[in-house]
Amino acid sequence: MEADAKTLEVLDIKRLLENLPHRYPFLLVDKIIDIDGDNSCIGIKNITFNEPQFQGHFPGSPVMPGVLLIEGMAQTAGAICVQSQSGVSKPKLVYFMTIDNAKFRKPVVPGDRVEFHMLKINHRRNMWWYKGLAKVDGVVVCEAEISAMLIAGDQP
Repeated sequence: MEADAKTLEVLDIKRLLENLPHRYPFLLVDKIIDIDGDNSCIGIKNITFNEPQFQGHFPGSPVMPGVLLIEGMAQTAGAICVQSQSGVSKPKLVYFMTIDNAKFRKPVVPGDRVEFHMLKINHRRNMWWYKGLAKVDGVVVCEAEISAMLIAGDQP
């Protein structure tokens, strides 16, 4: 069986930096694995104590802010959306559009390795919808449905 030309095994940090406008301290995914076109993937984020959010959230008991877990999901989905457009004019921007049904199940702390399991729900024109599960050691710590919009290089 021939592999789909848009399927990659891994999107490393170099490719992430090519596909996303985010940079330190706001790039919240280290690599993406198990990519199936724009259908699904797993983003990886290694949580370390030296990240700036832990200076205030919370001193003495560091917890990864839930909103940053959602942002990590959005960046993971956005990166594979941009990657799926290779061969077409590269999008200028990826906008995070919606968050629905977000639930936070368990705290994420330094030393954890978060996996953002993203599954495409729908795609219409320049919009994508995904169901995301953030997992640590196989346990769901956060879930949400998100959408993203790609802005073409020729649009303002």
